[in-house]
Amino acid sequence: MFSHVMVGSNDIDRSKKFYDALFGALGGKPGSVDPKGRLVYMYNGGLFLVSKPIDGKAATPANGGTIGFAMTGPEQAKAWHDAGVAAGGTSIEDPPGVRTGGAFPMYLAYLRDPDGNKLCALHRMPA
Repeated sequence: MFSHVMVGSNDIDRSKKFYDALFGALGGKPGSVDPKGRLVYMYNGGLFLVSKPIDGKAATPANGGTIGFAMTGPEQAKAWHDAGVAAGGTSIEDPPGVRTGGAFPMYLAYLRDPDGNKLCALHRMPA
């Protein structure tokens, strides 16, 4: 359904440190900067980009927006979360763990990146 996801940043170097750690925890490669100054990550068939806003205004996080990353298991989600916190992200909501109450249990871990974008690691647990 999606071709890519892009978030805004006011500091591409800071974002590179954060997202390199985040994707590195999943086994991904460090991001590269394209000729337009955008930070590009390719992982597991997906494309994730970080860019300064084209309109020249400050980057701000989406109110109510969350970007979810699929995880292979709770261990990977926890490693992703810990790498993000160590690289300047902020742990938000409940601590990483299993949440119940919906159709099936899920292991969730939430972060805000250094620019305030809300990110989620999600692993659907067996029913």
